[in-house]
Amino acid sequence: MILKKLICFNIKKISRYQTAKLLFLVLMIALITLPLVSCKKEKKVEKEVLINVRVLPAAKKQIRPYIETTGTLKADEEVIVSSEVDGIVKSIKVDEGSAVGFGTLLVEINQIDYVLDERRADAALKQAQASLANAKAEYQRKESLYKEELITRQQFDDISTRVTLAEADVSRAKATLETSREKLSRTKIYSPLRGMVKEKKVSAGDYVRNGSPLFQLIKVDPLKLNFTISEKDIAGLKTGQEVIFTVDSFAGKNFKGKVNLLYPNVEERTRTLQAEAIVPNSNHLLKPGFFARALIYTEAPRDAVVAPLTALMYDNSTISLFVVEGNIAHVRTVKTGGKYGENVEIIEGLKDKEQVVIVGQNNLSEGVKVNVAR
Repeated sequence: MILKKLICFNIKKISRYQTAKLLFLVLMIALITLPLVSCKKEKKVEKEVLINVRVLPAAKKQIRPYIETTGTLKADEEVIVSSEVDGIVKSIKVDEGSAVGFGTLLVEINQIDYVLDERRADAALKQAQASLANAKAEYQRKESLYKEELITRQQFDDISTRVTLAEADVSRAKATLETSREKLSRTKIYSPLRGMVKEKKVSAGDYVRNGSPLFQLIKVDPLKLNFTISEKDIAGLKTGQEVIFTVDSFAGKNFKGKVNLLYPNVEERTRTLQAEAIVPNSNHLLKPGFFARALIYTEAPRDAVVAPLTALMYDNSTISLFVVEGNIAHVRTVKTGGKYGENVEIIEGLKDKEQVVIVGQNNLSEGVKVNVAR
């Protein structure tokens, strides 16, 4: 009986030991396989992640290459009008801001001294002419006497000399009279150009001398647009090219001109070239000193593939972008041309209508799956 109980006890003990061992093995297997299953699941999830992006299609558009720059409007001509005689300013006929034409009377200088000089010169001329007439009459008489040998050679030479001196006196008197008349005419000072009075430098009653500045005049039709271009753009600029520009005073209004002058040297400090365009200004809307933003068209219009500037990525000298085919992103190395507003010309690496990533490209790499946001 005791032996039977001992045997049953051992059987139960062995059964419990085996059961515990079995449970331990099952637990270990579970612990070992769990990370593997977890890794597989995580790896599978990683492949399923989609990067959100926005795209715009590349487009073929007509473009016209241009150079963009800024400049300043200046008067076509600027002249300082000065007095050519001494005297007191009698009257001023124009004021600052006045429009003047060629030959407009600007100022008068008191004429009295110059009128008297003219009268004296005229009288001196008449006297010299009378003396010449008298000398010529006497010459004719003595010439006849000399031919008849009634007077000496010396007497005839004396009258010849008197005639010559009288003729010289007449010439000198004529020159003096012409000078007096010229000075008299210069007491009235006229505009040498068609333009406007920029500055008046004298007032009535002022005493002025020969060379004293009286007015500063400017020619405002046409105007000059002075601007600079960078060294890299010089090859595309030529005289005769059209310039379109705007000024802040007339927002939204375009003005036009033509390039007429390219300076012969590049500024070493700024690496820029000075240039000039002529701008018609018949309505006088534009004023010298206006700041201008200008476009200079360098070629005829042509078709080109363009893409948004925001799509480009830069890595040193390499420029790239991403395109989406299906739901896969592919990187493209591109060669760009000029910029046109928010777009840029793509010379190589992109075709018309390809879907270009414009948002989210910094998170992409070759072959990544994407979700295109609508």
